[in-house]
Amino acid sequence: MPPVTPDEPSAPTPAPDAPPTAATPASDAFDASSAPAPTLDQVRLALRRVKDPELNLNIVDLGLVYDMAVDARTVRIDMSLTSPGCPSGPEIMGDAEQQLRSLPGVEDVVVNLVWSPPWSPERIEPRVRAYLGF
Repeated sequence: MPPVTPDEPSAPTPAPDAPPTAATPASDAFDASSAPAPTLDQVRLALRRVKDPELNLNIVDLGLVYDMAVDARTVRIDMSLTSPGCPSGPEIMGDAEQQLRSLPGVEDVVVNLVWSPPWSPERIEPRVRAYLGF
């Protein structure tokens, strides 16, 4: 391979369909405002990808998500944890925010941690409760 001179590019030019990179102009990157706001079903599906690492079950089926709302391009959720001392709380809440921010059309995410009513096993989806033996 011949040496690279200052007039030659030091890296190959990406293919037209390649994902944006740091060298790609910002105007070519995905623009959240061009996509429609997500539906509540899309929000619910995104939150189903968030699992409690101790139980390996998603936070929707566990009943940890109390409320969801989409206002323009802002997604708001009220959620709880299995206990106030839950060591996985920050991880779960961070994962929820990350999953929601990854949805097309989302510009902002608000995750509210609520303790009222307190979470109890009765909030678990009935099919999951049966699977767990409750």
